[in-house]
Amino acid sequence: MTASRFLDGFTLRDETVNGLRIHCASAGDGPPVLLLHGHPQTHVVWRKIAPGLVKAGYSVVAPDLRGYGDSEKVESHAPHLPYSKREMAKDQVALMRALGHERFAVVGHDRGGRVAHRLALDHPEMVDRLVVLDIAPTLTMYERTDQAFATRYFWWFFLIQPEDLPERMIGRDPEYFLRRHIAGQVKTEGAVSDRILSEYLRTYRDPATVHAICEDYRAAATIDLDHDRADCDRRIAVPLLALWGAKGVVGETYDVLQTWRDKALDVRGRALDCGHAIPEEAPEDLMSELLAFLPR
Repeated sequence: MTASRFLDGFTLRDETVNGLRIHCASAGDGPPVLLLHGHPQTHVVWRKIAPGLVKAGYSVVAPDLRGYGDSEKVESHAPHLPYSKREMAKDQVALMRALGHERFAVVGHDRGGRVAHRLALDHPEMVDRLVVLDIAPTLTMYERTDQAFATRYFWWFFLIQPEDLPERMIGRDPEYFLRRHIAGQVKTEGAVSDRILSEYLRTYRDPATVHAICEDYRAAATIDLDHDRADCDRRIAVPLLALWGAKGVVGETYDVLQTWRDKALDVRGRALDCGHAIPEEAPEDLMSELLAFLPR
């Protein structure tokens, strides 16, 4: 294990779980909290949050999702099963068990929130709190798509195109795509430094990463919707906290709390004064909300 360059006090490790290698940062003692990042970030997105949770008395695990960052890239093609949120959730269950945690809170941003949603449905015995950041449920978002949403969230429809159209187009200039993508979502100046952008770009330049990301989105538009439809009458029983950026697309497009009340029994939450990248743009507000919500 080595010390993290981005999460103060954390060590980095690789664990082989669910048949693949997952890279993660961990630190702390106390009630366990699993932090799941989104696209196009890695676990480094939690750098402003994770050390504070450790200081507050939590044991924190922040992995790179399969296919992202320094985690293993799994071969995948249609029907995209390896990047279904069901399989990605299995990774996290196995990781937490490998680290000695049988029940834990899950905080998921963006894609990580979708993995967290599936984790809570498939493994309810392991989740004691669920936090989703700047998302509405996947099925809800696709079923309510209109021109405004499709325009502002164009990558939901670009990345799902058949292999290898988006891979080749992004591969021509991954730095341009990454910077434009982040710039379009972040509404708080200075929230993502050049140093952090360079770290995200380090793995985004890998064609295997880009393919994995496309497969993640392709799964979300196909097999994940099948799984969600099969579970449309199920409700998450544990407390759920939904937070979203007041300046972001999700908050402007949906009644976020109602979308989650359609999926869970105990829902609370509010908008924060930021764009999509809540852990980077509004870390103090997010920390306050987490400390009030997470188990002690």
